Amino acid sequence: MSFSTQTPTIVVLKEGTDSSQGKGQIINNINACVAIQETLKPTLGPFGSDILIVSSNSKTTISNDGATILKLLDIVHPAAKMLVDISRAQDAEVGDGTTSVTILAGEFLKERLRKASELAVKRIDELAIEIKKGDNAEFRQLLEKCAKTAMSSKLISKNSDFFTKMVVDAVLSLDSEDLDEKLIGVKKVPGGSMEDSLFVDGVAFKKTFSYAGFEQQPKKFTNAKILNLNVELELKAEKDNAEVRVEQVQDYQDIVDAEWQIIFNKLESIEKTGANIVLSKLPIGDLATQYFADRNIFCAGRVSNEDMDRVIKAVGGSIQSTTTNITSEDLGECEIFEEVQIGSERYNIFKGCPQTKTCTLILRGGAEQVIAEVERSLHDAIMIVKRAVKHNKIVAGGGAIEMELSKYLRDYAKTIAGKQQLIIAAFAKALEIIPRQLCENAGFDGVELLNILRSTHAKGETWYGIDFQKESVGNNLKNFIWEPALVKTNAIQSATEAATLLLSVDETIKNEDDQQQGGGRGRGAY
Repeated sequence: MSFSTQTPTIVVLKEGTDSSQGKGQIINNINACVAIQETLKPTLGPFGSDILIVSSNSKTTISNDGATILKLLDIVHPAAKMLVDISRAQDAEVGDGTTSVTILAGEFLKERLRKASELAVKRIDELAIEIKKGDNAEFRQLLEKCAKTAMSSKLISKNSDFFTKMVVDAVLSLDSEDLDEKLIGVKKVPGGSMEDSLFVDGVAFKKTFSYAGFEQQPKKFTNAKILNLNVELELKAEKDNAEVRVEQVQDYQDIVDAEWQIIFNKLESIEKTGANIVLSKLPIGDLATQYFADRNIFCAGRVSNEDMDRVIKAVGGSIQSTTTNITSEDLGECEIFEEVQIGSERYNIFKGCPQTKTCTLILRGGAEQVIAEVERSLHDAIMIVKRAVKHNKIVAGGGAIEMELSKYLRDYAKTIAGKQQLIIAAFAKALEIIPRQLCENAGFDGVELLNILRSTHAKGETWYGIDFQKESVGNNLKNFIWEPALVKTNAIQSATEAATLLLSVDETIKNEDDQQQGGGRGRGAY
C-alpha cells in the first residue's frame, strides 16, 4: 500500500482569472509605463506639440497638459494607471509639471532610486534662491517671470505678456492667507481673439434667466447697495392636494389677496433696506421683477451658489434667508455695477468692491476647444504663481536644475561603492531626459547641447540650461526662466515613489469575468 506525497492542485481563483508574475511581470509594468511616457514626451517644453484627443462620444480636446491627456486616455493597464495618479496628484498639489513628473517616472523605471531622490531634493533646497517679499515690485516681477515660464509651453505662449499680468493680478486679488484659487471665477465667451479676454477685479457672471419687466430696470449704478438673498420672490400656485372650503365668494377672494399680500410685504421690506441691486439664489418672478423695475431696482434670480459666494466675498454683507429685519450691515457695496454685452452674451459686472478677495477672468477665443485650452493653461500658471507666493524659492528652468542635479549625483556616486553607486549614477542619467526632450521637441541637436551642458555644469555654471531664443545654452536664471522650487521637488519625489512602487510589483492577477462586468481588479504582490 503506497501513499502519494504529491500535493494536489488546489484552485483558489475563479475560472477566467489571468495571473502573471516574476521578472517578466516587472518588465511588462515598465514597458506599459514607458509607453505612457512616449505619448507625453512630444508635449514637453515651449516647442512641445499639442495632442488632439477624440473621446468615444466624439468630443474633441486639444491639449498639451499632461494631467488632461492622461485623464482622457482610456488606460486599462494597472501599472500604467499609477502614472495617471501621480500626474493628477502633481496637478492637485502644484498645478504644473504634470508632463515632467510622468516623463521622469518613466525614465527612472528605465534606469533605477530612493537615496538618489533624497539627495536630489536636498540639493534643490540648497540651490533654490529665495526672493524676499518685502519689495513688492521685485516680488511681483518674480511672480510674473514664474507665470511666463509656466506659459512657455502652452497655447498662450505667444500672448504670455498679456496673460501674465492677468494671472498675477488674479492671484494677488485673493485672500493672502488661504489663496483659494476657486475664488477666481472663469467665464468662457466664444468669439473674438484671445487678447479680447478680460480681467475683472471683482465679480462677473452671465445674465440670469429674467422675466417680463427686466428690460425696464436700470443696468448701471454707482455706489450700489447690494442685497443677497436665499428667498423665492414668486407667486406660487396652490398644491394639487390642497383643499380650501369656502362658503362665500369673498372668502375665496380673501385667500387670493392673502397670497399677494405675502409677496408684496416681502417686496416692500426689500425696498425699505435701500438696496438698489437684489440678487437671489432662488427665482425672482414676473411680479417682483416688474415691482423692482417700477422703483429703479435691478434684480437677478437663480444666481449660482459659486457666483453668489464670490459676490459676497467681493462686496461684503451676508446672505439673507428672510426679508425681515435686514440692516445696512447686511448689504454689500461696490463702486460700479453694470450689465454689459460681451460677444453674444450679457454679463453683470461688479467693480470697485471694498472687500475684493476674488476676481473673474472672462476668456475669449475663436473656438470652444481653444478657450478650454486657454483655461487649462491659465490654471497651470495660476497654480504656479500661488505656490510662488507661499513658497518664494525659485530655481532656473529649461533643464538647468535637472542638469545640475545630474552632475551632483554623478559626483556623489563616485564617492561610494557597490550597487548603490550604479543606481545613483543611473538616476543622474535619467534626470537628463528633461533637457534632452526639450531639445528634441525644439528640433535642436540634443547630443551636442547636452555635452555642452555637462561641460558647463562641471565648470560650476549652476544655472545653465537650454536657451530657446539662441537655440543654444545659456544662464536661465539671468534669462528669467524661473520655476518654483516646489515644482521640481514634488515632481522628483512623486516620480521616484511611483517608480519604486512599480518595481516592487512582481505579480498581477486580473479576473477577466469581473472586467467584462465593469469591475476589473488588479493586485500587486510586494
